[in-house]
Amino acid sequence: MADLDPAFLATSDALGDLALCHVRLQRDARYAWVVLIPRSPGARELEDLAPGERDVLMEEIVRAGQAVRAVGETLGRPVAKLNVGQLGNVTPQLHVHVVGRRPDDPAWPGPVWGHGAAETWRPADLALALDAARRALGL
Repeated sequence: MADLDPAFLATSDALGDLALCHVRLQRDARYAWVVLIPRSPGARELEDLAPGERDVLMEEIVRAGQAVRAVGETLGRPVAKLNVGQLGNVTPQLHVHVVGRRPDDPAWPGPVWGHGAAETWRPADLALALDAARRALGL
């Protein structure tokens, strides 16, 4: 994705592309966490998407939730609750976070943002997570 904010490259790994969004796995092994980034040049807010694109985004959020659940199951940490957030205070390019939460995760029940430092994925776990997410997304 040519116009991808560099912050995404530093904090996540590419999973692939859906109809509207580029999809990435967040580099924080504490959480099953997918980021959707609509490929709409200059989009910063949901209102910047056309009504049809908003519908597609909602469907892709549901698919991302399935991917997050697949990552959790694959790693033996089933997701109890999905959190969906579109913030953009730090990285203004329009993007949506889909985060799998568990009562035993480090930030539960609070938000994941700003809670400690991200933990690096072990290479074997990262490979499993990427594969599980791609399969769930049909990529």
